Amino acid sequence: MVEPGQTKFQIDLRRHMREQGEDRDLTRLICEIAEASKYIVNSIRTGDLGVAGTSNLYGEQQLALDVLSDRILRKRLFHSGVVANIASEEIEEVISVDVESNRRFSVAYDPLDGSSLVDVNLAVGTIVSIFEGEDLFRSGRNQVAAMYILYGPRSTLVYSTGNGVHEFAMNALMEYTLVRENITLNSSAKIYSPGGQRNQYSPGTEAFVRDLEIRGAKLRYSGGFVPDINQVLMKGQGVFLYPHLNNAPDGKLRLLFELNPMAYLIEQAGGAASTGKESIMDLIPESMDCRAPVFIGSKEDIARAEMLVAQLG
Repeated sequence: MVEPGQTKFQIDLRRHMREQGEDRDLTRLICEIAEASKYIVNSIRTGDLGVAGTSNLYGEQQLALDVLSDRILRKRLFHSGVVANIASEEIEEVISVDVESNRRFSVAYDPLDGSSLVDVNLAVGTIVSIFEGEDLFRSGRNQVAAMYILYGPRSTLVYSTGNGVHEFAMNALMEYTLVRENITLNSSAKIYSPGGQRNQYSPGTEAFVRDLEIRGAKLRYSGGFVPDINQVLMKGQGVFLYPHLNNAPDGKLRLLFELNPMAYLIEQAGGAASTGKESIMDLIPESMDCRAPVFIGSKEDIARAEMLVAQLG
């Protein structure tokens, strides 16, 4: 809450969470992740853009920045003292935190989503999902918090603990200060971000995209999940889709590291997230590599997508 005579830009992340009455351990955890992002920002600005000579669990070649970002985040999560298990998109197995800890939370994250865009100077981000307890393989409805950090012209942090969606920006002192509280989405989209090759779309997905175009929705696609979702949220309207494709029926994005946290944030802002058939938040990941198609954003448009996919496939 902004007090009389005080601007919202003077309220930092920790104070905002304290004034929201958030759990002390959860506040500590989120602030540790925010702290890690400061080092990731510096790595993006100054680090090696080459390959690391290794592959992640999906067989994808790792960039040096992927590996470094993962190490930075892991170190801060261990340091938090409140984490039981860690799952990273860059590591093959769930890591159990053996250091002395009260083991209240487990965390899944993509340390640098869109890292292949760094060498062409496009925005990238970190995505984080937080569960209470030691089990990460549950539906997204069991999340107690989700957040992402966008590394663009500005570095911004967006989080929710189930009490609204809030945006913070990194200032000159590398502190996150409040920009917007309780971000909400309009029910209908005016922008859309379509991932995947359109010639591989199913008839239902193609009909949905044509419907958006006829209505005058503008195409805005960066190739990065974090900046595209951020645009939907900050514009207060829009749809992102990476649907089921003829050559990839499960889509591309991973449930544990990408879809669960973004679905949580979008639903908290009054939007919806669907596979085209069911809510993303109701899915239970069977493995770390579990993927799903996604239609996410303004609620009425997601319902329209589900209707067209049900009718046409």
